[in-house]
Amino acid sequence: MKFFLLLSAIGFCWAQYDPHTKSGRTSIVHLFEWRWVDVALECERYLAPKGFGGVQVSPPNENAVITDPSRPWWERYQPVSYKLCTRSGNENEFKDMVTRCNNVGVRIYVDAVINHMTGSGVSAGTRSTCGSYFNPGSEDFPAVPYSGWDFNDGKCKTGSGDIESYNDAYQVRDCRLVSLLDLALEKDYVRSTIANYLNHLIDIGVAGFRIDASKHMWPGDIKAVLDKLNNLNTKWFPSGSKPFIYQEVIDLGGEAITSSEYFGNGRVTEFKYGAKLGTVIRKWNGEKMAYLKNWGEGWGFMPSDRALVFVDNHDNQRGHGAGGASILTFWDPRMYKMAVGFMLAHPYGFTRVMSSYRWTRHFVDGTDVNDWMGPPNNNGVIKEVTINADTTCGNDWVCEHRWRQIRNMVMFRNVVDGQSFTNWWDNGSNQVAFGRGNKGFIVFNNDDSTLSATLQTGLPAGTYCDVISGDKSGNSCTGIQISVSSDGKAHFSISNSAEDPFIAIHADSKL
Repeated sequence: MKFFLLLSAIGFCWAQYDPHTKSGRTSIVHLFEWRWVDVALECERYLAPKGFGGVQVSPPNENAVITDPSRPWWERYQPVSYKLCTRSGNENEFKDMVTRCNNVGVRIYVDAVINHMTGSGVSAGTRSTCGSYFNPGSEDFPAVPYSGWDFNDGKCKTGSGDIESYNDAYQVRDCRLVSLLDLALEKDYVRSTIANYLNHLIDIGVAGFRIDASKHMWPGDIKAVLDKLNNLNTKWFPSGSKPFIYQEVIDLGGEAITSSEYFGNGRVTEFKYGAKLGTVIRKWNGEKMAYLKNWGEGWGFMPSDRALVFVDNHDNQRGHGAGGASILTFWDPRMYKMAVGFMLAHPYGFTRVMSSYRWTRHFVDGTDVNDWMGPPNNNGVIKEVTINADTTCGNDWVCEHRWRQIRNMVMFRNVVDGQSFTNWWDNGSNQVAFGRGNKGFIVFNNDDSTLSATLQTGLPAGTYCDVISGDKSGNSCTGIQISVSSDGKAHFSISNSAEDPFIAIHADSKL
């Protein structure tokens, strides 16, 4: 009996680290600021057929309508209530999306904004996306309801009421983040109110949550909320399944708060990952791809089974939220595809792909002063995600997840899942290669000279299609073909001027 209870406890503890993706699907995509109707369509027409495991969606709860500047992306992080209506759609559209995505095996993860309500910079009488009244000045949110009793004013010890030093863990967690009203998560009423919101989403069928601004909440307070959550909806998930949790904790080292404090609650965003990988791919500070041989924990990252990893996210692709100028984004497509390809081929962490929109960049003294710009819209109404004849997106939606090189690497990761990291090769500089057991092999040339080498792939003999330059199409390749001999070796030639200076082959790309 004791042994059974121990197993039960272990199973319960591990539940929140499991993304509950359908078997054989290993990555999720952040469809940033998409409408629910477009997410539902994308699940059915593209994500499920291409092997994506799930979607992180933008916050679905009511927010303040910010008009100065005009409808910025960060408006979604200005909560007014937990009603499900935003410019992405209403509650019925949200439910329809979750149902349709789950029905094709694509999970939905909600960006949960539970640290705060909208801030003191927003005046009473400002519109909200559901029409609810709110007054930040008097801390009055009747649609929840929250009042002055439910905020952390008394606990914060700074003169301004805002965070003034990130070297003081109490300030970071008890004071206001950029003047946003800080909820008192130590109070059971606040915990229960947030849990009711999250449970409503769980009952609809979501698979888990990105916990926004987790660093600004005490780990024990987050745990107290998570302990109140329901099991996942048994229409789509096994009985007793707990929601997948990944917490946004920006930890680049050198501050009072560390990622490891949050491991007990679920996975944590590993911000060092994209920052360091960007530095290596850009070849800054003498970094070389050869140094990636011990990538992961060997670079001081958190344990792989606790990490949610990404090359860029909606914050740092705009220069906010950690990583600085090293972060690679769709604005640097050649290097970006290499970075995402490396992430999806390497076994470390649970991977999230970014899917963005374009905005009009305008630099003043090296800073993009237009980084606030919201999604493509007509007078504040989000534009439809249109699909071009070549399967890319229109209407200023970037859709990196539809780029052939990235989409095919999502499939590569699915094929090599569970295989060991093998057959590393490098030239001492920026030409590297590695395998995943006997299922996949990838080669990069980020040097200033052509790569020409015969390498041990670990793969069975045969002819393989490179999934970066093209696709396997029937009994032929639309891109480069690679012949693996009976001893597992193959010759690779990659020009340093190639549009995509890397090659990837896997078991399912074999002719």
